[in-house]
Amino acid sequence: MPQFNSLIGFLDSRSFGTVWYWLVVIGTWSLTGRSVIGVPVEILSRARAALAEGKGDAPVVLHLLDWLSLVLPRWRLGRREGACFLAATGFALSSLAIMGIGYDLELALASFLLLMPLAALFWMRIALARRLVPLLEAAEQGAQPIPEAASQAVRRMVIHRRLVTVLSMAAVAVTALWGALWSVIHPYGF
Repeated sequence: MPQFNSLIGFLDSRSFGTVWYWLVVIGTWSLTGRSVIGVPVEILSRARAALAEGKGDAPVVLHLLDWLSLVLPRWRLGRREGACFLAATGFALSSLAIMGIGYDLELALASFLLLMPLAALFWMRIALARRLVPLLEAAEQGAQPIPEAASQAVRRMVIHRRLVTVLSMAAVAVTALWGALWSVIHPYGF
């Protein structure tokens, strides 16, 4: 049976100095780019290519709209739920920031640097879903032609994907710079 001290040494709560933290950071941000609010990037790129060729009624365009009809209800957040979620995440993130920056706790600071951009990503996805729902409803009711609704949806999803890429690069860069600064200031983890 392993001793408790060796388990703590294996996991090591000093975040910036361990490979585990950096694997989580890189893994998390590489996974965020694999889909746009739950729609795989491959489906988005195929629909974009079909629309660029002028094939607005291609099956892949309808496939994208089908995916959106499945994933958009998951991203609906009412006012009450949104306020509760915003309050809870605001409290958690500000607590981590105060403990990390104010009280110099490395694990709290590392958690804040990981979770703050993810919270921003969550709200970006909620905003995208709110913009896509009226497009999908208009296409379903026949108020807007399907190729036009799909074209607008693809355009908004591509913009969102580019913003997520910028956010992920900035999050990794800021975390790496802050981790390097932390390691210089605290060379032995103290």
